[in-house]
Amino acid sequence: MGLPGALPVLNSKVIECAVRLGLALNCNLSLDSKFDRKQYFYPDLPKGYQISQFDVPIATGGFVDLDLPVEFGGGHRRFGITRVHMEEDAGKLLHTGNGSYSEEITCSGSFRLVESPGSFVQVDLNRAGVPLLEIVSEPDMRTGIEAAEYAAELQRLVRFLGVSNGNMQEGSLRCDVNVSIRPIGQLEFGTKVEIKNLNSFSAINRAIDFEISRQVLLHNEGQSNQIIQETRLWDEGTQKTVAMRKKEGLSDYRYFPEPDLPEVILSAEYIDGIQDSLPELPEMKRRRYEQMGLSMQDVLFLANDINVADFFDATIAKGADVKLAANWIMGDIAAYMKNEKLSINEIKLTPQELAELIASIRGGTISGKIGKEILFELMDRGGTVKGLIEVKDLIVDPVEIEKIVDKVLAENPKQLEQYRGGKTKLQGYFTGQAMKLSKGKANPGLLNKILLDKLNAKS
Repeated sequence: MGLPGALPVLNSKVIECAVRLGLALNCNLSLDSKFDRKQYFYPDLPKGYQISQFDVPIATGGFVDLDLPVEFGGGHRRFGITRVHMEEDAGKLLHTGNGSYSEEITCSGSFRLVESPGSFVQVDLNRAGVPLLEIVSEPDMRTGIEAAEYAAELQRLVRFLGVSNGNMQEGSLRCDVNVSIRPIGQLEFGTKVEIKNLNSFSAINRAIDFEISRQVLLHNEGQSNQIIQETRLWDEGTQKTVAMRKKEGLSDYRYFPEPDLPEVILSAEYIDGIQDSLPELPEMKRRRYEQMGLSMQDVLFLANDINVADFFDATIAKGADVKLAANWIMGDIAAYMKNEKLSINEIKLTPQELAELIASIRGGTISGKIGKEILFELMDRGGTVKGLIEVKDLIVDPVEIEKIVDKVLAENPKQLEQYRGGKTKLQGYFTGQAMKLSKGKANPGLLNKILLDKLNAKS
């Protein structure tokens, strides 16, 4: 922030996070990196420069693998990572009123924001000087959806690593994009335009696709010279990018080594220790789930949230069927969490009880209908499957169930005759009638056994 007499102090935790992130992104780590001063003038940077890393970042040359959702064409993608570097965060400008403004450099060289009447700018410096990790990607993405899915994968990655909560709405994860077009047959990329103010994956998608269309239109109309290196903002109201300021070049930043911070020297032992502590990452988890026989839709849902993935893993570790566990989590449990605005860690259901519930239904102790009732009680109030089965006073006495079966057969002589005449599919009809008569309380496994014996009896 440029406070008089204050000097920067390196935060050791950010070095650990940078190494974790660099390893997870398959980067080459620099054993000896340094900090640099990046000079620029802007209201959110009181001291007139930012401490960053220029020519020797902590990590370079990596990649990230991801799977596109089926609704967006599906398929596997690999996007290159140019670098990961450490820097300090700047402040935040808050525009009030209609938000219309422009930027000017006065004849004396000073900077000012020119607001429209009724508007003004506030500067929030609470995050200024906070450690920041910046990830720079290779120009491998060709559509807005690919860029949005790439950003979503980075969010998953930092959450799995514990580097950040990755919440875009809080500013914990921010994204700027560079867009350029290249006519077919042209080898070099066109003039790149930077877009800021992207606070959601949907905004990333829409902003990129709009900017591509804008640049293509200018090119087709013979106005390629109007595509200049500049910074533009994404306007959610108009769904357009609007010019913000001319983009500085590298020479304008006048980088030089930061004199108040030492070099960052890493040992092989330090890196190996962090490597050994890395968790199972999203890509590894997706491939493992795929090998279990789950569909890509199931895989992407379960591996999207580390807490959901942990809950699923714990459930199948208790012996639950893989597909049935996935179906329950993606279906009724996910719907309940959405309606109640809860995370999977906030519901009362435990993996142990979900596994027990699945086993009870598969074993015929309870019906699927009763199972759903028990599930919602477990999510809402907790408890055990066995305890709730007892409370529901389910019918497990063979004599009582036989009486129910006899009554159903006596009331449906025509269907009984048809069944014994070869229409065996009517078994489902009798089962339904018996469950209806028992109000869903009959043990389905025992009921089906007694019913089948009665149906196949000679008289």
